[in-house]
Amino acid sequence: MRTIQGSLIVSSFINIILGYSKGWATLTRLLSPITIVPVVCVVGLGLFMRGFPLLANCVELGLPMLILLVICQYSKNLHSSARPVLERFGLLFCGGIIWAFAAILTVAGAYNNVGFRTKQSCRTDRSYLISSSPWVRVPYPFQWGAPIFRASHVFGMIGATLVSAAESTGAFYGAARLAGATSPPAHVLSRSIGLQGVGLLLDGIFGAAVGSTASVENVGLLGHTHIGSRRVVQVSTGFMFFFSIFGKFGGLFASIPLAIFAAAYCVLYGIVAAIGISFIQFSNTNSMRNHYVLGLALFLAISIPQYFVSNTTGDGHGPIRADGGWFNDILNTVFSSPPAVAMIVGTLLDNLLEARSTSNDRGIPWWKPFQNRKGDSRSAEFYGMPIRINEWMPTRYL
Repeated sequence: MRTIQGSLIVSSFINIILGYSKGWATLTRLLSPITIVPVVCVVGLGLFMRGFPLLANCVELGLPMLILLVICQYSKNLHSSARPVLERFGLLFCGGIIWAFAAILTVAGAYNNVGFRTKQSCRTDRSYLISSSPWVRVPYPFQWGAPIFRASHVFGMIGATLVSAAESTGAFYGAARLAGATSPPAHVLSRSIGLQGVGLLLDGIFGAAVGSTASVENVGLLGHTHIGSRRVVQVSTGFMFFFSIFGKFGGLFASIPLAIFAAAYCVLYGIVAAIGISFIQFSNTNSMRNHYVLGLALFLAISIPQYFVSNTTGDGHGPIRADGGWFNDILNTVFSSPPAVAMIVGTLLDNLLEARSTSNDRGIPWWKPFQNRKGDSRSAEFYGMPIRINEWMPTRYL
């Protein structure tokens, strides 16, 4: 844990530097609707292993959950009063029903004589999460001891930080599109990556097991519920503080079987992938040049990470094995990420292949106004800082 703490603390400064030096803003200005399509698509599609493969580990829970979610989608059209209820709470209703069903099966002994994988995916009392959790435990800085800084762990985490920045950028564009907001300006993306670095720093200080990044599930949930209010996020933050301090309640929700989450992921990740495809409408869909860039970026974004993941050994060594271990760690991590590969391939192809003569086909006239701080008057409304933070925060960091 202490090596993870040290790695998170060091890598957090990469995000903070990228964000507040405007370095990430410079990179995102090279993007276009053609580049965004594969990036956002694989933010959802790249997580396919968390969908049906995980659901199939406990099909008696996962499949009914998936069917109920689809039924809810149809049921909301039965009556006008049912639509808002099922849109906002349909996922909770379905999850609660299947969770109760799983608890009945667990108590009845249906999973007493099954394999380890089935127990982990189906039982509601796996690892005795509720009984082993304390009632109250307040996290505090460096609770596992002083952080340990090791080059091998740090460089691997730096690669993960760069991957996280690419994945989060795709998630930001998807969330903006689903919320009906304007495309995020470059300075907003840069600010978001910088604040994500601050979150990573806090993760390291308080001894989190992993770093924080943009939640693809929540982006899909934004489209599923049609709720884009900041108030929801703020209230959810309060719940997260509550569950982290009062362990029994956190353990209760952690007892939800993984197959239920997998069924929800099938829907939520699919929504994110679909919203990525919608960006193509802002470019010329009949351009063969655009087809080439989109097709190659999308295919390689799935194919290259699959190669790297398949050829990574049990001890974490990937297919790139040069003399420098730090070099290997960074590149193996970057090329194992579908969004990172999509951003690299798509950006290079889109900016080097007949870029100037095809700006209209690429959707640049629609895209360019959103890249400037004052390019669209609506951006201040959508991306202004909450609770008047802008009054005491330096302008260059807004």
